[in-house]
Amino acid sequence: MVSILIKSFNRPYYLDRCLNSIQKFVSGDYKVIVLDDGTPEKYLSRISELYPYVEIKKSNQHEEKGKAIAENLLTKKEIDGFQVPIGFWKEEVKKAGKYVMVTEDDVWFTREIDLNFYAGQMGLHGTDLLKLGWLGESESNQIGDEQQLTDEILLENLQDLFVSNEFVMDLLLHNKYKFFSLLYRLGMVDHQTTRKYWKLNTILMGLWNKEYWLYVWKNLESRVNEKQQLRNAAVWLNRNKKNSNLIGKTKKNYLKTTFQSSATNSYHKYGNDFDVNYFNHKMNEAWLESRFDSMENFPKDFSLEYFELFFDEQMNKSSFREWVEKFKSQYRNIGFQTE
Repeated sequence: MVSILIKSFNRPYYLDRCLNSIQKFVSGDYKVIVLDDGTPEKYLSRISELYPYVEIKKSNQHEEKGKAIAENLLTKKEIDGFQVPIGFWKEEVKKAGKYVMVTEDDVWFTREIDLNFYAGQMGLHGTDLLKLGWLGESESNQIGDEQQLTDEILLENLQDLFVSNEFVMDLLLHNKYKFFSLLYRLGMVDHQTTRKYWKLNTILMGLWNKEYWLYVWKNLESRVNEKQQLRNAAVWLNRNKKNSNLIGKTKKNYLKTTFQSSATNSYHKYGNDFDVNYFNHKMNEAWLESRFDSMENFPKDFSLEYFELFFDEQMNKSSFREWVEKFKSQYRNIGFQTE
């Protein structure tokens, strides 16, 4: 059985879309567990009504995060979006079967997929990570120098990645003792070097051998550190060099995510007066009152015009659109399609 674990925080209007898409498109032997980090109970109760077969588990900081949401609405005190329950996620992955999908509430399926088939292919070929979505990459970026494993699966070309033990990878990816800086001055590495190691990882859109997922998150407890993840992934590859089927990707793109919303202001402050937390509150309330359709504009993301139907006098449409454009620009600048 495949476990679909959905990390969730205070965006039930997106979580509803995510769960609806699973119900609509996913087949096979699987179970769905929401790993929630503070969403107010009234929203979770509604999710349970809509999807009674979905198990909802709460982090040990759930109550604290819920209070932070309430306080933000009263005083505008910022919600700490950097403090995340990685230990909680790890414990739930450990309880799962061999193959897990660990995603987030703002990711949704866009076409039919049989998880039994892909998990079976991973077991047959010894694949530890199968990427099911492209995270905004264009088709030209997705289909590159990969080798074909089956009619449905491509293999990442990992031959251009330098990998070694933990100490050496710390030198390179953590710039320990300024080693990366020295190599940079010598012209042996550049700003694209670290990015290449993302071939070994995906944040939201993978079907994983759980042992590999746990290793990628090794030594991380409360804050995400992407360089540490890539370092761990490189060490795993070094230990499994003989496995040429280690990382694969599906030929079809099964998943989408948003490039116009965030759970908190923490990661996306652009110097204008758009308040992400208040925005989520207004969408959440409209959704709870059945005025907000979680499948509007599906399979694309919600239209901006639809969001704006629920704005009040505290929300400025120009600031909102400026914020969205700057959010998308971050990803466009590294070659992603954001529509």
